[in-house]
Amino acid sequence: MFILALAFFVVFLDQITKQAVRSHLAFGESYPLIDGFFNLVYVRNDGAAWNILSGHGWVLILTSLFVLGLLLRFRDSLFETRGLFQQLLLGLLVGGILGNLIDRIRFGWVTDFLDFEFGTYHYPSFNVADSAICISVALYFIHYLFFQKKEDKETIEVAGE
Repeated sequence: MFILALAFFVVFLDQITKQAVRSHLAFGESYPLIDGFFNLVYVRNDGAAWNILSGHGWVLILTSLFVLGLLLRFRDSLFETRGLFQQLLLGLLVGGILGNLIDRIRFGWVTDFLDFEFGTYHYPSFNVADSAICISVALYFIHYLFFQKKEDKETIEVAGE
């Protein structure tokens, strides 16, 4: 139940923030919040991250549906959904995928609005759904690399005694 509640919260937050941007900014408009570092912008992205696969919306929709199906089918083996941490990861990931999928189906593009600059580097704009997906994937790999292997080793040692 926690997974669904978190996914719903991510979708809600993602959709409400995107709607606010579409309602208050003109397409292409930029509003600096921290000059030279952080802006709110209204960008339409018809591709995936960094506008990869631009113009191939149906491929991205089908990929999203396929990944959601895989997550549903293999959720126990991928995330061991009995643990709160794994439920958090799955809720963030599902919510993020659904948030962008809703935009792709409704508009044919995703609304991006968070825009960061680091000196001369301008990071591609993103949204709440993108953030949820990235946080989930990053935490999954950190957990796997630094904690899961240790847990597996301890399990093997206990089983070998």
